[in-house]
Amino acid sequence: MVIKVLLTIVFLIVMIGVGVYTCKQANSVDGFVLGGRSVGPWLTAFAFGTSYFSAVVFVGYAGQFGWRYGLSSAWIGIGNAVIGSLLAWLLLGRRTKLMTQHIESRTMPDFFGTRFDDQGLRVVASVIAFVFLIPYTAGVYKGISTLFEMGFGIPYEYCVVLMALLTAVYVILGGYKATAMNDFIQGIIMLFGIVAVIMAVIAAQGGLTVAVSKLAELPSDGSVEPGSGMFATWFGPDPWGLLGVVVLTSLGTMGLPQMVGKFYSITDESAIKRGTIISTVFAFIVAGGCYFLGGFGRLYDPVVVNGKIAYDSIVPAMLVTLPDVLIALVVLLVLSASMSTLASLVLTSSSTMTLDLIYRDKKAEPDEVKDSEIDAEVSEKVERRKVVVMRVLIVFFIVISLMIALNPPTFIAQLMGISWGALAGAFLAPFMLGLYWRGVTTASVWACFVWGVGLTVVNMLLGNPINPINCGAIAMLGGFPIVWLVSLFTPKMNRDSVERIFECYN
Repeated sequence: MVIKVLLTIVFLIVMIGVGVYTCKQANSVDGFVLGGRSVGPWLTAFAFGTSYFSAVVFVGYAGQFGWRYGLSSAWIGIGNAVIGSLLAWLLLGRRTKLMTQHIESRTMPDFFGTRFDDQGLRVVASVIAFVFLIPYTAGVYKGISTLFEMGFGIPYEYCVVLMALLTAVYVILGGYKATAMNDFIQGIIMLFGIVAVIMAVIAAQGGLTVAVSKLAELPSDGSVEPGSGMFATWFGPDPWGLLGVVVLTSLGTMGLPQMVGKFYSITDESAIKRGTIISTVFAFIVAGGCYFLGGFGRLYDPVVVNGKIAYDSIVPAMLVTLPDVLIALVVLLVLSASMSTLASLVLTSSSTMTLDLIYRDKKAEPDEVKDSEIDAEVSEKVERRKVVVMRVLIVFFIVISLMIALNPPTFIAQLMGISWGALAGAFLAPFMLGLYWRGVTTASVWACFVWGVGLTVVNMLLGNPINPINCGAIAMLGGFPIVWLVSLFTPKMNRDSVERIFECYN
């Protein structure tokens, strides 16, 4: 316990120290939200990866899908690396950086309002982002607190509140730069932590060959015959269900505001090339490792509540028998993953509410000549006021998500499925196509917003007849034909205006 407490205290002091160190760089809106658009490839790549993988993945997803699919759940981690990281950087990195800088966009809702010349889109997108980031944040709280409770014996409620307070402190102090620097430190802990934990768990089972043999001997769900299980096969007992999880958790990153925002702040195009490689390698190790570890979950006894398996207890059950030093490392691993994701979520939510709802500045056209310059002192005061409002909204967002986390309605994986389904279902297709295709119409963006949010909410109100994870995958993929078809039959945007926007790629 002394080792666990000391390591955790040192970790938290470093996190807050980084917030204090970067405080001076967070006085302006660009500094607070985007780190001055000058964040290097290593910090950006690690920020992308650590925001992607949190306790939701390590505790919730790895446990639930490892139990369902066995070793084949490792395909989820591979999909996350290839689609969610490599493809996301290749398709979105350069184009997002250039276009958002050209149209002076600071947030994803801001992009929709400016790119498609409709401030209504900007307002609605910011509301969607704020509302549906909350269940994801609650899922992250739940994941870290479940493992923290196991490692320290501290009641769940105290863990949730403590994590919220500590994350709020360093985000409020240093904004995005503090978040990115802490993400780098946290990412290194995650890399070493996941490798050490996998080695320890497999060694405890007698080695990799023995562990795989034990899985192969387990019966499939609904069967009583030993050796009839599919948990040690390449594609597991449910390949189509596995594919739905791969789509949701991999493709979704390209439509999430907190993920795409990383491309806004990176230094330049050469940094994007280096960041692509770093981020992909990071994802292979962390995501692949998490799901590979979860694949051995059936070799342990989970907690059963009201006759149902508590999936969020599976990974803690695997780790509780490890030596104290390794448990301390696991706690830091999940703490690192979760605090980085929480920081990204609360910063994204507060910035969209502030810049896209409370302060909706009208942007001048690129060729518009201003009649007079705004007084520098007045402009600086407005900038500082915006930063103050964002800091206040960070507290507000954390309080709301805390209320859900203290009384979570479902398993972690379902919380994330609802959040990712609505956000990426609404944003993914119009954002990606808007970077490439001049023919996307404003009406098609509205249609995709209705589709993504509508499908998710209706499914939830009907009691989830479609599994939230599969529903999220359908929402994301369905957005592309909707944007394409609606764009074919609705009025086009002003051609000159669109051409000016796309000049950034010349």
